[in-house]
Amino acid sequence: MGGTGKRQVAPDDMGTGVSVIVAAHRAHDTILRAVQSLLEQDWTAWEAVVVSDDGTDYRPTLRAAGIDDPRLVFTGTGRVGAGAPAARNAGMAVARLALVAPLDADDRFLPGRLSALVPLALAHGAAFDNVAVVRDEDDSLLLRLYGEGQAPAWLDGEGFLATSVPMFPVVRRDLVPGWDEDVNFCDDVVFNVRVLDAAGPVPLVATPFYEYRQRAGSITFSADSGERAERCYRHVLDRLAGDGLGIRDEALRQRFTQAIAAKRARNAAYEAAFRAGRCANFQEFLALGEG
Repeated sequence: MGGTGKRQVAPDDMGTGVSVIVAAHRAHDTILRAVQSLLEQDWTAWEAVVVSDDGTDYRPTLRAAGIDDPRLVFTGTGRVGAGAPAARNAGMAVARLALVAPLDADDRFLPGRLSALVPLALAHGAAFDNVAVVRDEDDSLLLRLYGEGQAPAWLDGEGFLATSVPMFPVVRRDLVPGWDEDVNFCDDVVFNVRVLDAAGPVPLVATPFYEYRQRAGSITFSADSGERAERCYRHVLDRLAGDGLGIRDEALRQRFTQAIAAKRARNAAYEAAFRAGRCANFQEFLALGEG
């Protein structure tokens, strides 16, 4: 693991800095890669809020690899297995910079991500980028969210709801809706819809700067992942019919309801493919072209 540098976020950078929220649950074998990907960014005005959701301290793991950077902040949920939404909310409670960006502890940012997205998010409220889905065991590319020449320049709610790969925006903190802790499987979908409801259409960078890693043993590899998705979809539909998940745009709420119905149908097709042994997880199912 490379050097860490000792540059703290300067007061003049507070208005342009980004708090990267890293929810960590049994992530001691991957946290180094996630944090190292931040150290390799050329946009240095960031802090990483590492949130332990397993009752362990991630500082010794990082220090053993030579990483002891003052931009690292450590906190926890105070529970074990509270879930990614609760962990991210705990991170938000201590985050202090102008922008917020989630980073899963087993994923990584590619070099140049923050310098590409931060100025756009400051100007427009939020910014997204393309996503590369990579199999962790052999570093093979499973798919990209958008193929060459397919990425739109702007992303709105309608465009986002047509996607099937998790997306991780950089968002101005006053537009961050928080993560719904009762939505424990498709929380990223709800979060992103609410961001787009608040911000309107935002820029999308065509370069896949976010590497979404698929790991054996992760939640998307579990045998009950299809069942968990179905429970989540039903719950989201109940929320949409009730409080609307706080989404102000009525047309977007209706489109979200339609999209969840389509996702349920796709999830049923995935379950059939998984039981038949044609794929190990949902992203592999998408790579088959059946989704």
